[in-house]
Amino acid sequence: MAGAPTVSLPELRSLLALGRARLFDVRSREEAAAGTIPGALNIPVSELESALQMEPAAFQALYSAEKPKLEDENLVFFCQMGKRGFQATQLARGLGYTGARNYAGAYREWLEKEG
Repeated sequence: MAGAPTVSLPELRSLLALGRARLFDVRSREEAAAGTIPGALNIPVSELESALQMEPAAFQALYSAEKPKLEDENLVFFCQMGKRGFQATQLARGLGYTGARNYAGAYREWLEKEG
C-alpha cells in the first residue's frame, strides 16, 4: 500500500526481539480480546486520533501504558487484514508521529506464521 511505511513479518520479529518496536492493535476490543500479537496495546482505530492527542497522564490512565512520543521510532500499527492498520499509520503520521509504520501482513499473517 502506498502512502505509509510498512514493516514485514521478518523485520517485525527482529524489532520485537530487540525490544525496538511498540505495537498497536487498532482492531475493536472484541477482536483484540480474541487474540493479538503479544505486547500489543489495543487502541481501536475509532479512538486513535483522540488517544494520540491526549495529555500523557490521561493516556496512561486510560490505556495503562506510556503515551508514544512524536519522535519514537517503530510505532507499528496493525489490524486483522491491513486496511485499518494502514489508516492508523496515516493518521499517526499526520499527527506528527514520524516513526509510525503499518504491519501490512496484519494479525492474519501473524496468526498463520506465528500462532
